[in-house]
Amino acid sequence: MSTHGHHHDHHHGRHAHAGHGSHDGLAELLELDAAVLHDYHAGIVAWVASQGPARTIADLGAGTGAGTLQLLARFDAATVTAVDSDDAMLHRLAANAAARGLGERVRTLRADLDAGWPAGLDGLDLIWAANSMHHMADPARVLRDIGAALAPEGRLALSELDAFPRFLPEGAAGGIEERCHAAMARRREQDMPYMGADWSALLGGAGLKVESERRFEVTMEPPLPEAATRYAHASLSRTREGLADLLTTDDLATLDDLLGDGERSVLRRDDLSIRAARTVWIARPTA
Repeated sequence: MSTHGHHHDHHHGRHAHAGHGSHDGLAELLELDAAVLHDYHAGIVAWVASQGPARTIADLGAGTGAGTLQLLARFDAATVTAVDSDDAMLHRLAANAAARGLGERVRTLRADLDAGWPAGLDGLDLIWAANSMHHMADPARVLRDIGAALAPEGRLALSELDAFPRFLPEGAAGGIEERCHAAMARRREQDMPYMGADWSALLGGAGLKVESERRFEVTMEPPLPEAATRYAHASLSRTREGLADLLTTDDLATLDDLLGDGERSVLRRDDLSIRAARTVWIARPTA
């Protein structure tokens, strides 16, 4: 959801958690995120739905469809155009929708928003952009395109992570998670300069008026269910892939222990939690 979920860097062709990683690993992570944090994401979509009805919706950076499916469930008369630059992701999304009997309410659209706004994607009641805008090369231009694509009473729901989720107790494994997050911050300065941007200012500069803003937090306390433990493992595995060039040999070895099948594996720990937060803005065109 990109709703996604958190490391959902699939949105228009930049597939990465912390910058790198396999396609299959990302798809697995997205679907674990959707399953484990289902209620959290549902709460966000419910709040968005409380801001007004919608029948025509676009999900930007739809990935494997977590956000699309939540939107279809909440807006039960709506159709959703799921936009992503990755055909494999869109194929998986279509299969997920069909498996739930929702295939007829979903249209997939392959497009790279950095290359321009897709022709014919307009007159929309709601545009959902979950953790996708910070990947854009020129988000101000994309936001202007969004404003032009909305119906007169349409709105944008923009969701951005405050930070990537944390799983280990503070200071655990020699503080490895803290160092990983510091390395992620360095990488974001290079690869994702708009993560953590002043989105209220960017929205205003693009001719969109913020009508509502809300921060959503999630905390899952230990012991976690098995799927959540696998989610933590998949997330840390993707972190290890993406930060291999920034971490020390000792830190990589620590991550390998956490990701292995020995006694130190996260799959064997009973003290894991999930802590994450995101902010959601609801905005409409001013003209």
